[in-house]
Amino acid sequence: ISLVLTPVSNEVPEHPCVSPVSNQVFERRLIEKYIAENGVDPINGQPLSEEQLIDIKVSHPIRPKAPSATSIPAILKSLQDEWDAVMLHSFTLRQQLQTTRQELSHALYQHDAACRVIARLTKEVTAAREALATLKPQAGLIAPQATPASQTAAVVTVNEICQQSRSGNVVHLRATQFKITDSFGLHSASIPGIISLDLCPTDTNKVLTGGADKNVVVFDRREEQIVATLKGHTKKVSSVIYHPAQSVVFSASPDSTIRVWSVTGGNCVQVIRAHEASVTGLSLHATGDYLLSSSEDQYWAFSDIQTGRVLTKVTDETAGCALTCAQFHPDGLIFGTGTADSQIKIWDLKERTNVANFPGHSGPVTSIAFSENGYYLATGAQDSSLKLWDLRKLKNFKTITLDNNYEVKSLVFDQSGTYLAVGGSDIRVYICKQWSEVLNFSDHSGLVTGVAFGEHAQFLASTGMDRSLKFYSL
Repeated sequence: ISLVLTPVSNEVPEHPCVSPVSNQVFERRLIEKYIAENGVDPINGQPLSEEQLIDIKVSHPIRPKAPSATSIPAILKSLQDEWDAVMLHSFTLRQQLQTTRQELSHALYQHDAACRVIARLTKEVTAAREALATLKPQAGLIAPQATPASQTAAVVTVNEICQQSRSGNVVHLRATQFKITDSFGLHSASIPGIISLDLCPTDTNKVLTGGADKNVVVFDRREEQIVATLKGHTKKVSSVIYHPAQSVVFSASPDSTIRVWSVTGGNCVQVIRAHEASVTGLSLHATGDYLLSSSEDQYWAFSDIQTGRVLTKVTDETAGCALTCAQFHPDGLIFGTGTADSQIKIWDLKERTNVANFPGHSGPVTSIAFSENGYYLATGAQDSSLKLWDLRKLKNFKTITLDNNYEVKSLVFDQSGTYLAVGGSDIRVYICKQWSEVLNFSDHSGLVTGVAFGEHAQFLASTGMDRSLKFYSL
């Protein structure tokens, strides 16, 4: 019945009914209107009333397509319209997925930052309890003694600093409070200059430097001696990294190679050839198994430190510009690169795509650094400025204008996220959140090329083109 056409409308009825007078099927709406006007059956003209009509129970009628829709061009157009609708729906779903991913990523960053703060505080509480447990037995055994005036002054200074820091006030440290405690001359005197610096994260008394003399030097601050001199690069060593858990170090050079060294063996165990031009940046992934590198060949590469194999190599084809530095975010999911045309690019490691850009500098970017909680990014360039970016809002919230012709060569946050150190024409330390300068040192006779904080920011290490390694502490 769903295919029967009514004699009145010549269409498939939506609400069919039967006339007992003519035994014909009608659309109820139309036949009722006809009966109201004429009072007879439209087929044989015999008297007919609405009460005589008999409803027919049928499933939803299937309307046949119009004759114009049965031609091949019409069918193709119909298929194209349906395809367009599916693609539009798919695009909408992808947009929603991307938004959800960004919200999830932001939530994960907050969770990761909270976990890092909790872990740090737990570690400090444990250390304080151990110190307290050690001091309690001694308190009853050691008689009170007079404290020298110099020691009293030092204790007061430290306590005042701690109290000011806890209360949230700006801590104005003076150079007389932080001073050079050690200074060592490393690398060749005939080709002077230390280009790069890193400290072992698990033992900051172990120092790694790369020099203009093409050598990598491992130095023990506690023993005050060189542990290993690693030779193999054919040009200066521009970047160095100390592995946090293994007796392994990494170095990069304008000779376009990245080398993996064994400190105990004193030899090169891997040569990673990921680039065709100078390697300008090096960063170790949070897992400790992979290296990120950037180069003047416009590519960044992701390599396996165990096999030396390059796992992926990507460039921004729209930019066509050399990369000048690279740094992993603490979570290891994203990283940043600086370019020669003053851009900072944020990349998604898994998708291998550029997810954000930070314009604003007016010269080649020389250094970038992420804060430990993952919220802030500090960048320096050859425009004598330091910029702070909020990764949650993807915007620049602070610009520190340095002296004219100031060269920024190194940026680093301490592990607690309290201080930011800048190395270049001199050494400057800023306190985070207030972003005010609290320390300034001009002890290097040449350009400062590297700065690094010791554990709990108890000391600050620096290297310079005067081939000196200096340590500052209270």
